[in-house]
Amino acid sequence: MFGLQIFIKQNIENLITSVSCHRNYKFTNFRSHHYLLKRSVEITKCRPFIRCQSNKTGQQKKIPLVLGIAGVSGVAIYSYYHFKNRLSNDNSSRDSDDDDEFDTPFVYESLNEDLALLNNFGRIPYLLIGAGSASFTAFRAIRTNDPTAKVLMIGEESFFPYMRPPLSKEMWYGDNPDMAQMLSYQWNGKERSLFYEPPDYYFTVKELLENKNGGVSVMRGTKVVKIDPMSQIVYLKNGEKISYEKCLIATGSKPKSLPVFQKVEDSIKKHITVFRTADDFKILDRISRKINSIVVVGGGFLGSELVYGLAKRGTSRGLKVVQLFPECGNMAKILPEYLSKWTSKFLQSEGIKIIPEVTVKSVSHEGSKILLHLSNNEVIVTDHVVVAVGAEPNTEIAKDSGLEIDKTHGGFVVNAELEGRKNLWVAGDVSCFYDAKFGRRRVEHHDHAFVSGRLAGENMTGSGKPYLHQSIFWSDLGPEIGYEAIGIVDSALPTVGIFAKPTETDTLESVDTNGQSIQSNSEQKIVNKGESAEKCIQNTLKADDSYRKGIIFYFKDDVIVGIVLWNVFLKISVARKIINE
Repeated sequence: MFGLQIFIKQNIENLITSVSCHRNYKFTNFRSHHYLLKRSVEITKCRPFIRCQSNKTGQQKKIPLVLGIAGVSGVAIYSYYHFKNRLSNDNSSRDSDDDDEFDTPFVYESLNEDLALLNNFGRIPYLLIGAGSASFTAFRAIRTNDPTAKVLMIGEESFFPYMRPPLSKEMWYGDNPDMAQMLSYQWNGKERSLFYEPPDYYFTVKELLENKNGGVSVMRGTKVVKIDPMSQIVYLKNGEKISYEKCLIATGSKPKSLPVFQKVEDSIKKHITVFRTADDFKILDRISRKINSIVVVGGGFLGSELVYGLAKRGTSRGLKVVQLFPECGNMAKILPEYLSKWTSKFLQSEGIKIIPEVTVKSVSHEGSKILLHLSNNEVIVTDHVVVAVGAEPNTEIAKDSGLEIDKTHGGFVVNAELEGRKNLWVAGDVSCFYDAKFGRRRVEHHDHAFVSGRLAGENMTGSGKPYLHQSIFWSDLGPEIGYEAIGIVDSALPTVGIFAKPTETDTLESVDTNGQSIQSNSEQKIVNKGESAEKCIQNTLKADDSYRKGIIFYFKDDVIVGIVLWNVFLKISVARKIINE
């Protein structure tokens, strides 16, 4: 036990020290298999401050490990950085096309021909339902272990597999309409595609079935409505059948809406959209170039990233961006209240109007304008509304397929090997799996889709491996705010935050327009070793203190269950060691 405590202590100390020791470096986010972002960091001298929070009044939480190590390590934490590397925001003229911005629905023209070929072929060796990241990594794993495998994906979207994270991040940082509509973006001076592979990488169904070396084909714009696990047959919406030997369900999530928007009259509906897919991006991209105002409803990852991207691209031409949500600040369900509110303050400094602690009570219109009537009696007039209030697992096929859905977390119930029934696996957002560390869970983030898809593919070829990975998630608000997180990250839990401490002039408002950081020589005493979370709350700093770089620990029963690395990179492996131990 003592040796384990020393191990955890050393890793926490490593993390705390990292608040101060980064200079010029690269970090990797799991936005695809590799996803690099260069950040320059300027070093300044100061000591950290510690911020603790517990949502239970009067609760005396003992968190000696982190606070003690912070006390011992404080002398080693001597720096604070911050930078303002503004992305280029070239102006472009507004699109004069007045046609409807919504694309004609995609039609998979060779469906009947392909179904006939599949029927004559017999059971397809590997059938993947869904054509997102989880299915794509499953396909790669299958082909690694079974080089001549024939893999068929069935996806509802019109696109071949692509990465979702850039849809709310990098895709908004440029202003080339042609590149955006081609689903490409600039990355370190180079053009990158959203897609994992180009279209000619994939076979037609006919080519797949005829090729002795196997490969992969994607039936796009096609929906599976039922699975018969006993007969190993899937059914399409018109009753067509496809038989399989082994099958993966990776249908992902679908965006939620709100009742107040679902019941609006048809003349208003085209001015209200959700945001999830590449099609949703293309629609919003075209709309945002024409309108003068937009409201994003929702304060989570997606809503916060969208308003930042919309503002970065549009405020120079006068686009008014508003974000409203019922919580006290941005990303309030995962960030401690003080950091959530600080993030809202940052977004306000980017020209975004933030309206917290409100809901939309009703929706009306005056001509082409949408009127949102809020719970605080305010009325917001806008040209367009984006509803970004989260997602739910796409488990529609469960009802008629006899598959078990977890009543608490949602998603298909699977074992540690991600198997739901014989020869049937589940990966990504829709898998509710058993975690040996935290019990049964369901995770909706890209890293989980990537890793669980790969594991499911390996197990479909006979590996029989359990899912032991602690997945991460991340969020970026441009080059200024980026964080990675692991474990159970819930703002309802007690937290301890350790941050580099700037001077009084080194606040959010003190950043100059040339992107130069203001150096600090101040020092701030840290909390004494062994001080409780309740006492730590009493020692919190004034509201205008800056939280530019730090680490937040989340506790349950005095055990670290989650970690957020706030503008601290290349340390997620250390955080994972702490969570796992």
